[in-house]
Amino acid sequence: MTEEEKTKLARAITEQLPAPEEIRDDWGRFIIETVLPEGVWSRPGLATRERSLITIAALCALHRPNELKLHIGRGLDNGLSRAEVSEVIMHMAIYGGFPVAVEGMRIAREVFDERDDD
Repeated sequence: MTEEEKTKLARAITEQLPAPEEIRDDWGRFIIETVLPEGVWSRPGLATRERSLITIAALCALHRPNELKLHIGRGLDNGLSRAEVSEVIMHMAIYGGFPVAVEGMRIAREVFDERDDD
C-alpha cells in the first residue's frame, strides 16, 4: 500500500471514527497499522467473517454502540448473514446481559433497515 493510499484510507477511517483535526491523520495511521489492513485483521488463522463475529460479540458485550454499528455493516460485507449477526447478539444476552443484547438488536435493526433503504 502506497503512502497516498494509506492517507486516503486513514481519512476514510477517521470519517467513521472521528478524532480532533490536530491528530486526525496520526489517528487514522495508527488504526491502519494496528487494526486494518496491516494489523490484526490481516493475520492468518481466522477468516474475516469469523473476526467479524468475534468483534460484533465483543462490541455488544462491552456496550460500544457506535463501533458496533460500523462492525455489523462490516460483518455483512464480510459475508455474515443477518441471521448470524442476530444470533451472535442473542448469544450475548447470556454472557453480556440482556440490556447490551437489547441495544445490540436495536443497532442491528437500524443497520438492516438502512441497507434495505439503499
